[in-house]
Amino acid sequence: MNEIVAEKFKRLRAEMQAQNIDLVALGPTAHTQWLLGYAPYPDERMCLLLIGKETEAFVMPALNANAVREHTDIEFFEWADDQGPFTALERALEKVAGDVKQVVLDETMRADFALNLMDKIEGATHQFTKSTVGALRMRKTEDEYKLLKLNAQIADEAQEVAAKTARPGVTENDVAEAVKEHFISRGAKPVFDIVGANENGAFPHHHTSDRVLQSGDVLVVDIGGTTKGYPSDITRMVAIDHLRDDYQEVHDVVEKAVQAALAACKPGVKASDIDKAARDVITEAGYGDYFSHRTGHGLGIEIHEEPYISASSDVVLDEGMVFSIEPGIYQPGKFGVRLEEIVYLRADGPEVLSERPRDVVISKG
Repeated sequence: MNEIVAEKFKRLRAEMQAQNIDLVALGPTAHTQWLLGYAPYPDERMCLLLIGKETEAFVMPALNANAVREHTDIEFFEWADDQGPFTALERALEKVAGDVKQVVLDETMRADFALNLMDKIEGATHQFTKSTVGALRMRKTEDEYKLLKLNAQIADEAQEVAAKTARPGVTENDVAEAVKEHFISRGAKPVFDIVGANENGAFPHHHTSDRVLQSGDVLVVDIGGTTKGYPSDITRMVAIDHLRDDYQEVHDVVEKAVQAALAACKPGVKASDIDKAARDVITEAGYGDYFSHRTGHGLGIEIHEEPYISASSDVVLDEGMVFSIEPGIYQPGKFGVRLEEIVYLRADGPEVLSERPRDVVISKG
């Protein structure tokens, strides 16, 4: 076990001890990816990483064992298809946990994994990972910050490519393809693209289409890619040839909402207060009915993870957390405006990872 992984286990066990948790059970999910730097192949065969107060073990399908062994020296309790997983699960539990009264379950693993595990520790109470693995994942290390910053720079460049590609006669898909090509040229893997012109931009999660761009269109360009296991996520606005008369007012309101949310971002502030800061600006400007989603989401090894910046979130923000600020206004049949920043929360407030201005870019083709 390398030093980075060992330190994560140490931090996790400190949380387990503080909360009197006997067992943490993770599937082959992003939680395991974060903890080990690797996650086994997620198929229907039971694969569980069981973490007790002093030791840990895998319940591992024999079919996948050799491939996984290349990445970890954690003890395996293997099972073959003709045997089933339950004897291996019982043996692993005896090794790792003994009498289990409190268990943390990976909320993102298969339900049958979780239910079969709970059958073996009947009487134990359970909770999910929010206060253990999830809490640790929210606080990024300096190395994680550097990777997120690198990806933000690549995404800034991709936004520049999008703005130069957008012109009358090309399609939303053409703009998206140019963005993908840039990500690939920089060694990044394209993960998603939302390019929505005028009425299409009024759908926050529009599926990029063959809609042909025309003079006067305004585009929502929301893109992201990954390098070294960490992502980018940025949204900017592009206008074709000129701004339509009804655009700038809406853009200015969204910009003020971004600024209000950023000003509210401090350690010790609830995530719901950040959402309120952005939402109040848009509501007071008369566009409250057109802001239809949360203000932001965490960013780490997953593009969407805790903390979620929503009206219902009681997460208290802390140094090292990384999340988006992305208020928007979406007017059906007209256009949408969304401006998105990824921020790294420091002791004195948010550091915006992007260096690209939020002003609408007027593409002259």
